[in-house]
Amino acid sequence: MIHIPKSEYSRRRKALMAQMEPNSIAILPAAAVAIRNRDVEHVYRQDSDFQYLSGFPEPQAVLVLIPGRVHGEYILFCRERNAERELWDGLRAGQEGAIRDFGADDAFPITDIDDILPGLIEGRDRVYSAMGSNPEFDRHLMEWINVIRSKANLGAQPPNEFVALDHLLHDMRLYKSAAEVKVMREAARISARAHVRAMQACRAGLHEFSLEAELDYEFRKGGAKMPAYGSIVAAGRNSCILHYQQNDALLKDGDLVLIDAGCEIDCYASDITRTFPVSGKYSAEQKAIYELVLASQEAAFAEIAPNKNWNQAHEATVRVITAGLVKLGLLQGDVDELIASEAYKAFYMHRAGHWLGMDVHDVGEYKVGGEWRVLEVGMALTVEPGIYIAPDNQNVAKKWRGIGVRIEDDVVVTKTGCEILTGGVPKTVAEIEALMAAARTQAA
Repeated sequence: MIHIPKSEYSRRRKALMAQMEPNSIAILPAAAVAIRNRDVEHVYRQDSDFQYLSGFPEPQAVLVLIPGRVHGEYILFCRERNAERELWDGLRAGQEGAIRDFGADDAFPITDIDDILPGLIEGRDRVYSAMGSNPEFDRHLMEWINVIRSKANLGAQPPNEFVALDHLLHDMRLYKSAAEVKVMREAARISARAHVRAMQACRAGLHEFSLEAELDYEFRKGGAKMPAYGSIVAAGRNSCILHYQQNDALLKDGDLVLIDAGCEIDCYASDITRTFPVSGKYSAEQKAIYELVLASQEAAFAEIAPNKNWNQAHEATVRVITAGLVKLGLLQGDVDELIASEAYKAFYMHRAGHWLGMDVHDVGEYKVGGEWRVLEVGMALTVEPGIYIAPDNQNVAKKWRGIGVRIEDDVVVTKTGCEILTGGVPKTVAEIEALMAAARTQAA
């Protein structure tokens, strides 16, 4: 299994500390355990920012960075080793493991944080924290600050500036290193296999969840602990619901099925969408819409390169889709005017993509100083145009109604353009039909 190397976490911490003001401290908590019901917990998933800086996979931990601290700049508060609890819940790193395996300069029991952390904050001018994203932790932080304030008459110096860590950290996360791209390629490879498996398994009479099971099997088999987000398996009219997640309808011949699913590896997401016919053969109308969406995606890829801006790929999809809808008779009028009036939004209501990384909708600003962000090497994004013709759309001929098509791939910006990470899933009409036909022949 491919993982982010330990040296990379160290490099990230150093890069963040280099951007911090002198005499400052950064404090970041691990994700809390989420209760599913009663005494059952959800599968634990580390907070992305915390993971990005530490690689430390446990809850009940707090990361502290103090640039220039003589006794070590990286401090980790975490759970102590506990033989009884580890028997029930699994092994813990403890303080020794935090230093030995996760690169901390110092590690203390999380139960001692109230005694130790105020002393580390005291005398610092500025505190960087993830303000607003964890209200309970914000409250603890203010309690520690108040401990210092209460001793001001004894000469204690509370910090006078509080700054959101997000701005520095999220800009760093926008640029993917070679190691990150390697992990994202692996997640994409596993997800691609899952989509292929779902296409091969597809038959009328199965349910949407039957295909979801094929996806989950391939994710887990590839070493992914979980999907990167709730998988969408949407057949027939459900393909026109953008965030459909019931996944329990019957698959019927004549319908399309839209699958939007991807796994995560080492907390890095993949995000793939394919749309294919339940019967293994596209109807004339389905094929026309599908090939239009595919052409718009190809146009978008051509607009992803250094020095192009974030919005150019989206604009390319809008132009191709609008012109194509006019050609098919689904829109009437002049293409430029239809684009200006956003008439296409009746069929294509979302943007062509989003940043991708540790979060499936990853962090990073899309605009800088009011202007669309210029793409740079190492930025990763999705390219996912779609056309959705509502089942009750009375403005179009009946033969078009209920067709929903989205095609999505993951790309990373390179020096010369972009690398498509998710090329392992068939995409043309001919490739998809051939794959499904071969699977049926084999099954017979």
